[in-house]
Amino acid sequence: MSGAVYVGLCLVSVLVGAVSQVLLKKAALRRYKSFWAEYLNPLVIVAYGLFVGSALLTMLAYRGIPLSLGPVLESTSYLYVTLFGVLIFHERFTAKRALALGLILAGIAVYAFAG
Repeated sequence: MSGAVYVGLCLVSVLVGAVSQVLLKKAALRRYKSFWAEYLNPLVIVAYGLFVGSALLTMLAYRGIPLSLGPVLESTSYLYVTLFGVLIFHERFTAKRALALGLILAGIAVYAFAG
């Protein structure tokens, strides 16, 4: 496989991890009848399954990308989580968040072009 495929695997892994975080937050916003119902419900089970899948994809991606590139690609999770927060949970997109995401994107660009 080419390096681009491994980079893509890493980015998909990060996206899958972000989706699992959304599912866990949706589950946390619900009320449950018992302790067991809180942790043994479809949202939580699927979310943890996605986390496992994300970890496996990350391990596979590290077979073809440099160790130093992994954290740079994984920082894209902040973009996904912010986007999901605004679109799904109707969180406010503030100037501080915009600045923070801009800095993250700038760091990715610096690594990509100067690293």
